[in-house]
Amino acid sequence: MAQKFSQDNTKTEIPVIPLRGIVAYPKLTLAFDAGRAGTLLALDKALKSNRQVLLLAQKDIDTEEPKAGDLYRVGTVADIIQVLEVKNDYYKILTEGVYRAKVERLTRRHKGYYTAQIMEYPRIPYHIASKQIDELQLEATHREIISLFETYAIETGLIPPDAISFAKTLKNYDQLIDLVSVHVNFKHENKQALLEEQDLGKRLEQIILYLSQELKLFQYGQEIDRKVKKAIDKQQRDYYLREQMRTIEDELSGARSELTEADRLRELFAESNIPEEYREKVEREIDRVARMPANFPEASVQINWLEMVLKLPFGKTDQEKLDLQLARKILDRDHYGLKDVKQRIIEYLAVRKLQIEQGIKSTKGPILCLVGPPGVGKTSIAKSIAEAVGRKYIRMSLGGIRDESEIRGHRRTYVGAMAGRIMQGISHINTDNPLFLLDEIDKLGNDFRGDPSSALLEVLDPEQNNNFRDHYVEIPYDLSNVLFITTANSIEGIPGPLFDRMELIRLSGYTEVEKLEIAKRHLLPKQIIANGLNAKQLSMTDGALTGLISWYTAEAGVRQLERELARVCRRVAIKIAEDEVSHYRVKQTDLEDLLGKRKYTYDMAEKEDLVGSATGLAWTYAGGDTLNIEVNILPGSGKLDLTGQLGNVMKESAKAALTYCRSRSEDLGMAEDFIKQHDIHIHVPAGAVPKDGPSAGITIATALASAISGKKVRHDLAMTGEISLRGRVLPIGGLKEKSVAAHRAKIKEILIPKENERDLDDIPESVTKNLKITSVQTMDEVLKIALI
Repeated sequence: MAQKFSQDNTKTEIPVIPLRGIVAYPKLTLAFDAGRAGTLLALDKALKSNRQVLLLAQKDIDTEEPKAGDLYRVGTVADIIQVLEVKNDYYKILTEGVYRAKVERLTRRHKGYYTAQIMEYPRIPYHIASKQIDELQLEATHREIISLFETYAIETGLIPPDAISFAKTLKNYDQLIDLVSVHVNFKHENKQALLEEQDLGKRLEQIILYLSQELKLFQYGQEIDRKVKKAIDKQQRDYYLREQMRTIEDELSGARSELTEADRLRELFAESNIPEEYREKVEREIDRVARMPANFPEASVQINWLEMVLKLPFGKTDQEKLDLQLARKILDRDHYGLKDVKQRIIEYLAVRKLQIEQGIKSTKGPILCLVGPPGVGKTSIAKSIAEAVGRKYIRMSLGGIRDESEIRGHRRTYVGAMAGRIMQGISHINTDNPLFLLDEIDKLGNDFRGDPSSALLEVLDPEQNNNFRDHYVEIPYDLSNVLFITTANSIEGIPGPLFDRMELIRLSGYTEVEKLEIAKRHLLPKQIIANGLNAKQLSMTDGALTGLISWYTAEAGVRQLERELARVCRRVAIKIAEDEVSHYRVKQTDLEDLLGKRKYTYDMAEKEDLVGSATGLAWTYAGGDTLNIEVNILPGSGKLDLTGQLGNVMKESAKAALTYCRSRSEDLGMAEDFIKQHDIHIHVPAGAVPKDGPSAGITIATALASAISGKKVRHDLAMTGEISLRGRVLPIGGLKEKSVAAHRAKIKEILIPKENERDLDDIPESVTKNLKITSVQTMDEVLKIALI
């Protein structure tokens, strides 16, 4: 064995500190307490020399004054890092192991401490020892050690996370074994065996064995603790509950609080209109509550359920208003336009009035679904309808709801169970015939908790909702007297079976004329008051309002318009607050000063007739717009280019239009090989905006015919319609919005499909007064009117 020599190459003696129950390892720090006389003398000796001591473990931890035979012969030479005096003759010592050493001779000094002559007791270097073990076996052993060490740390909570992280980074498995041994509470005999063993393979086997044993011991101990604790807790709990019940009964004379609660429930029960077949069940539940101690866990659950059931109206209804003139007045007061919705409500009131006159007390209320873009007044009209028909108003937003229990409630067996929001709303409003608004029904979701749209099938079916069962309430409830109104932005998000149960009423976007009236009647007065002004301080001309609508908003509804009006009011408020003016009349020329540069612009009609350029009409989410379609014909090989970010449907319309033109080659003066010798490029400007739909078919065909024939297209003419291969003009949607857009662009005449004549009544009179609308059935008619 190689020996540890001092710098003068002679053996040295080193003071010995005996350790009780702990073992020191090289390259690891160790903190321990020192108070025995021999330990303090050895410590003093080391501090006066090179601050090194030999740390030897005692064989018996109970030995107070160990003799030479009581100490192991292999230990660790350590540097003394820090000595801290805790109290008189009692110290805390921090050391760091340097190397393993074997005692050659142990000498007891006259003052009672030991010194030892030592030889270094090295292990085979790790890079050599590791090659003597199969690489896969070594890796598997390493993983097992880390796994056991981590499991022990998690279950005991005694090992700091840093130690786990450090252990995973160690590549020297000898050091890993020492680290694990220091942190795990092995028997000191096992720790000493790990210190003395020099063979790496045997040390790996030992550490796995010791770790497994220690983990099992801990788990057995935990299991025993749980069993003992459970038995003790049950005894203590039973004793505590018995004493508590006895005390309450003695001091309150027979559970007065429970009886008081039961009496209150009985009063509610007497006033309730619960159906006869369920009264016995509810009465039994009240009797159960009366027998329960106040602190009994189930008591609060039962009381909550009984309160919910007893507060339901069960047949209690409010008096309806059946005055048709008053209803019209209320609906027109709060909303401009929306004729279809208002008409349907008047129809309902008329039918209801006649039924009452004939002695029919109840009727199945309609299930209305208002579909339209945001901001057109779907939610607010529902509140006005409630006032018009004399019903209380409940609103439930369905946006983002994914849990079926939101509709049907939770079963009482669940912790924190409650009724669904339908029954909660009925209970809160305390009437059987409210107006119930289910807002954003197209935004319903579904996941592992169920499908709320399926739960709504029963609620919104007039044939089924007279016997609706909430999971929490458990008693069937009649919802047939409720007037349900739902709202949605699009029917695509509504499941088919649910959509089939509702009466659809579409609310299209407002025209510019309608927005002008809404702004004058509702939005501007509201914002004047909201911003601390009055009608004498601010007014706006029609031109200013029209400019605000056209240049600063692009929406189907009026929410952005209301925000822009609020901005105008705030800017004017600044001027009035700073005493610049006492009254401000906003004109169209003032808008840029108040609101900044224009945000939006609209295409106007061309000023001259052009070849290969036709004006179409498009429907957008924000209303209608004009659409210029350009066609160029170039020498080439028959290629058709379509640009302007066109959708698939619009591309197919372009191909159909080209086929039609080829079928009219003689009329257009097109040679037989014209297509083969030319490329056709169709472009729709505003390339950043996606475009799709079939309604531009006749416009594309007109532009193509113009480019092929060399004839110009009228600049004051716009058109809309789908084209077939035979040249028929097929119907389209959004005629109202498209007509308004044409009128705004100073178009004088528009061409529409013959079948769309039924929609002419929807177009505002202010538009039809200045716009000629011509219906066509074939593409030949279109070309006869459009080409010059």
